[in-house]
Amino acid sequence: MNVSGLRMGLALAALLAAAWMNGAAAKSPAPAKACAAQVRDGWVRLPPMQMPMMAGFGRIENRCATPAVIVGVKSAAFADVSLHETRIVDGVSKMRALPELRIAPDGAAVLKPGGMHLMLMQPHAPLKEGSRVAIEFELKDGGSLLGEFEVRKAAP
Repeated sequence: MNVSGLRMGLALAALLAAAWMNGAAAKSPAPAKACAAQVRDGWVRLPPMQMPMMAGFGRIENRCATPAVIVGVKSAAFADVSLHETRIVDGVSKMRALPELRIAPDGAAVLKPGGMHLMLMQPHAPLKEGSRVAIEFELKDGGSLLGEFEVRKAAP
């Protein structure tokens, strides 16, 4: 076989290999999109006077087939952010930090006044009504969930 025939054979083999690879790729299923929880209707209550703490509320929906487990919360707008829960115990309202929040598959966690909420401590700058604050929820699997919270004077 001469050099010209060898080149033609190699070119034909390369074309057949490329056609086969394209056909195999077309038949293989597309990779599944990663499922992620979502923050909806997030808002931060603006206190009536300048205070070192605020509270955040909203709804965290998990439309995934596996649980979402929140193990931490942070925001560049505050020195400290944490999840808390208020409960009535023996007729007394008590607040405690939640070390983690598990949201079942196709479930939701509602953060509301008098229940689960975010404690937002020591804002780095004064917040104004209508401004927005980014809050990041750290997940047990190493991922994170970013939510946008509107600053409001009162509940919506």
